[in-house]
Amino acid sequence: MHAASDDSDLHPDTVAVVAGRPAHAPDAPMNVPVHLTSTYVAGGDIAYGRYGNPSWTAFEDVLGALEGGRCVSFASGMAAISAVLDLVEPGGLVVAPRHSYTGTVALLEERAQQGRLRVEFVDIADTAAVAAACEGAAMVWFETPTNPALEVADIAAIAAAAHAHGALVAVDNTFATPLLQRPLALGADLVVHSATKYLSGHSDVVMGAAIAASAEHEAALVQRRTLGGAIPAPLETYLALRGIRTLAVRLERAQANAQELVRRLDGHPALDEVRYPGFGAIVSIVVRGGAGPADALVERTRLWVHATSLGGVESTFERRRRWPAEQPTIPEGLVRLSVGIEQVDDLWRDLSAALDTIG
Repeated sequence: MHAASDDSDLHPDTVAVVAGRPAHAPDAPMNVPVHLTSTYVAGGDIAYGRYGNPSWTAFEDVLGALEGGRCVSFASGMAAISAVLDLVEPGGLVVAPRHSYTGTVALLEERAQQGRLRVEFVDIADTAAVAAACEGAAMVWFETPTNPALEVADIAAIAAAAHAHGALVAVDNTFATPLLQRPLALGADLVVHSATKYLSGHSDVVMGAAIAASAEHEAALVQRRTLGGAIPAPLETYLALRGIRTLAVRLERAQANAQELVRRLDGHPALDEVRYPGFGAIVSIVVRGGAGPADALVERTRLWVHATSLGGVESTFERRRRWPAEQPTIPEGLVRLSVGIEQVDDLWRDLSAALDTIG
């Protein structure tokens, strides 16, 4: 276990590049190597491959510094989410957004059915309603922006309300990344990432992370990882760390592309709605006519890839209600766009041509 590096005098873009490096010395490597080992010689701090790995430490140093907390890496985003929810005492109430990642909703509902916790779903953009639901809660869990509705929560106000009732606050920061918002600085106790997405950024890693504001919660997360065995592989950790090095430039380009596409999509006759929170690179459009035209759209592009993940350098999109687990309050015609770093005119030409065929 370790605290975040002291990089408080550096901009986050710089921290993403310089943190988690080996000490500067003649002939020292610039990068922490991949440590492919399950076994360590006795007498040190690690002891065994399920307890630690220098590749994890480097990744955790960087993400911990970026989020301003103590990072624990996991095998996947769902493993990190599961470990954070394990902090809720048996039977505790979790307040969560009605619109969230389907895996998170499924996990909450499964645990509720098992009697391990209780869950109340709310409109996370309605701060007053969230505050009212905090009474008696053990944890307030939310994403902001939400997936795929792109609702934005007031982190500071919700954290204050939750803490007033003794509840923990956990925020999934996957969409925004620590370069656009830092929930711990706004009062959250825990932050979760699917490192599969923007952090790694190249659609070749499945990995997760949780960042705690306190040493107590960090220790609890480490224990859950150790006992549950949801450890990240060294190679995936190395690739995720390498991805973070270019996060700032990738996100800057993707966000600029997203904002330009939103401008061009506004008022398009094939669309009922364009949803964009004003930051980040995720856009949701609601195709007029529902599921049929939306399915036609995702089948008629050349550059845009029909795929379920997001946050990579390539642009992807999908109709979210194609998944039975998606919330029924999400429109049938909603297509979530993960805008990549391609040239924006090429993206627009491809997308608009497909829209014109269904408009």
